[in-house]
Formats: sequence, structure tokens, C-alpha cells
Amino acid sequence: MSNPGGASISADQLKARYIGTGHADMSKYEWATNQHRDTLSSHVGHYDQLSYYAVAQNESIGRVRSQMLEKMFQPCGPPPQKNDAS
Repeated sequence: MSNPGGASISADQLKARYIGTGHADMSKYEWATNQHRDTLSSHVGHYDQLSYYAVAQNESIGRVRSQMLEKMFQPCGPPPQKNDAS
């Protein structure tokens, strides 16, 4: 893999640059949460997509944006309980 300048980028550098790429110790919940947040932020950031969702839901664009931003707080529900069986 390379960047626009043509120099190679290692997987470690890529993971350090972008949080959503994950790591070996990432749980399924963390991965799904990152995916949902990335998707919601994309919808909020692209006005045409946001207006499409607003029309489909028969809501105002501001209300749909507000709902999506609220969903970004815990998009997959509360985190699972951690078992400390050590």
C-alpha cells in the first residue's frame, strides 16, 4: 500500500493514522461501534444523503441530523459486561 506521494505505508502506520482500522485485541463490540459511527458520520457529512433520509422518514433535515448525532453516542447499545475471572 502506498500514499499519494508514492512511498509505502506499513500496516502499523496505517493503524496509527486511522482508528477505525482496528487492531488484534479489538473486541467485536468496539469494531461494530467504529463501523456504525463511521457510517453515521458519513450520512451527517453528506447533505444529499441526509436529505434523502429526511424525505424517506418524512422529517426535517435538522431533526434527522440530530437523531443521527445522538445515535453516535452508543450506536450498538451499552457496552457488554467485562468478566474478570482472573
